[in-house]
Amino acid sequence: MQNLAIAIHGGAGTITPASMTPDLEKAYKSALSHALSKGYQVLEKGGSALDAVELAVALLEDSPLFNAGKGSVFTKEGKHEMDAAIMCGKTMEAGAVAGVRSIRNPVRLTRAILEHSDHVFLCGYGAEEFARKYDIAFEPEEYFYDKHRYKQWRDVRDTDIFMLDHTEDRKFGTVGAVARDANGDLAAATSTGGMTNKNYNRIGDSPVIGSGTYANNDTCAISCTGHGEFFIRAVVAYDVSCLMEYKGYTLQEACDEVVMDKLVRFGGEGGLIAVDNKGNIALPFNSEGMYRGYRTSGDKEGRVSIYKN
Repeated sequence: MQNLAIAIHGGAGTITPASMTPDLEKAYKSALSHALSKGYQVLEKGGSALDAVELAVALLEDSPLFNAGKGSVFTKEGKHEMDAAIMCGKTMEAGAVAGVRSIRNPVRLTRAILEHSDHVFLCGYGAEEFARKYDIAFEPEEYFYDKHRYKQWRDVRDTDIFMLDHTEDRKFGTVGAVARDANGDLAAATSTGGMTNKNYNRIGDSPVIGSGTYANNDTCAISCTGHGEFFIRAVVAYDVSCLMEYKGYTLQEACDEVVMDKLVRFGGEGGLIAVDNKGNIALPFNSEGMYRGYRTSGDKEGRVSIYKN
């Protein structure tokens, strides 16, 4: 039971105390703490890192506070298109989906793909057909309706503007989890509802293995949150792993170089959560805030944070 570790995130961006009411801050921290606690309990009971990240992300998907699952934003068509990925660091197997519309927990579907498909990445109607085959839960459109999300979309639906999931905060809406279990195995999972008023079936970095999600027992597990186009072009998650594997960087050194230097030079904003094969945690971000939390074997309770300090 040594070196258990789990970290979660609920998005990054311009998240400041001025933009947050006390009640809303309490709600965010409560949702993060719940997902973190349940994920850690899986590890504590001898469960796998894969099980832990799947559960933690599914719980965040069930909350309307985060832009994933139930809280997903509206597309140009007034629909919801969700992306997700999961990866096992032990086997290097992965599952990913893009543009699914009615799946309650896209992360559950990615796990089914990992376990039951010879493919890695499914999208749209085909991914939903696969979901039916493996009894993945669907929900009607009204399940994904949120008054605040609807207003965001209504304000820009007649324009060519696509925007982040919060007009006031400039928040990059993604949820994710990374973990190390008692066997030393790593796993990562990420899920998102994308960008408000997005068109042309746009896909971000979250479901792209190596960009938004990555896990390798030799190095680390990563889940990213930020402006997806930059994270895709910078191959962020895999780049952190490469710096560790080929240059001998520590987890923190690799994360800092990619997030605080390379991404900044690229013009990319956001952050990531990471765990290495020794159970070390890193949660770097170059934005003003990131909804985040972590717990390791040495902590009696998990720790959740929102702002920089």
